[in-house]
Amino acid sequence: MAEDQALGLRERKKLDTRRAISDATMQLAFERGLENVTRDDIAARAGVSVRTFNNYFTGKFEALAYRNLDRIRRSLTMFRERPAEEPLWTALSEAILAPFEAEGIGAEPPSPTQLAVIRTIVDSPDAKGALSKDLTDDWVAAIAERTGTDPDHDMFPHLVTGVLSAIMQSAALAYVRADPPVVITTLLRRGFEEVAAGLPDPSGR
Repeated sequence: MAEDQALGLRERKKLDTRRAISDATMQLAFERGLENVTRDDIAARAGVSVRTFNNYFTGKFEALAYRNLDRIRRSLTMFRERPAEEPLWTALSEAILAPFEAEGIGAEPPSPTQLAVIRTIVDSPDAKGALSKDLTDDWVAAIAERTGTDPDHDMFPHLVTGVLSAIMQSAALAYVRADPPVVITTLLRRGFEEVAAGLPDPSGR
């Protein structure tokens, strides 16, 4: 029992360190512009050594992309905890939005400086690969469990996971291109609502 608790504390400390480094990278990028941020700067802001930074991330782009991955993982946990009687797309929407809202993201549109940094993140290979295979498999399994489908033989949980990824990617692209800037949670919620409505033809045909 004590060994399990110690392991849990170690894992929590690692998670907290990873988040601290990612947050420090984002803060500095917003303040100075990403091109003006070094590993030494990030390590100092996060209160860790450069060696520790290198143990967790290969570079600042990966550190920036991590926070979104972390939100998606937390969304997965929240999705599994949503009421069983709740419609699927409502459960998915609320689970995806919850981490953003908990962090206060979406309270107001980003500034031009912030948007430039976010655009760089969205265009980076690390961000484009946000839903890694392991994470995709976890979502497929969670959706299959909720809907009573078989992830090995039914298309449905794979289709839903693919649509989920498409909503997030589409919202991110619309977010960095919006003029004037908008809040990301508005775009995410709109995406889920349109999918739940069956993606009606916007031309009215």
